[in-house]
Amino acid sequence: MMKGMIIKNMSFKVGQTLTLVGVARPEASNFMVNLGPNETDVTMHINPRFNAHGDENAVVCNSCQGGTWGEEVRQGGFPFKQGEEFKIVITFNPEEFQVLLSDGSTIVFPNRMAADKYSHISVDGDARITSIEIK
Repeated sequence: MMKGMIIKNMSFKVGQTLTLVGVARPEASNFMVNLGPNETDVTMHINPRFNAHGDENAVVCNSCQGGTWGEEVRQGGFPFKQGEEFKIVITFNPEEFQVLLSDGSTIVFPNRMAADKYSHISVDGDARITSIEIK
């Protein structure tokens, strides 16, 4: 059950950019950002892991549809530091998401649900979001 931040009925469309700025907690083990069409299906799951689920300093991306998780993707750098601000910039087209991290590294992740608009975002775990902007 999500206990973090949930935004419903938003409009994040192909060609737009979603920018999230936040601060990882000083004792952070991991946090996640989920984009999708509803509360249960996640087309883009971004999970920076300081030390969680057997990973250290890794960003893991995945998707979940109908309760089934897909294949994990690990790309990009790890610019996240406990207790410090971070920025994640996400753009997408019908084929893929492009995620730009604070250190300039990128993650390319397939748009597995192939929708041209998503309306749900959630953030949970050891981070506090200070700004969300869609342009």
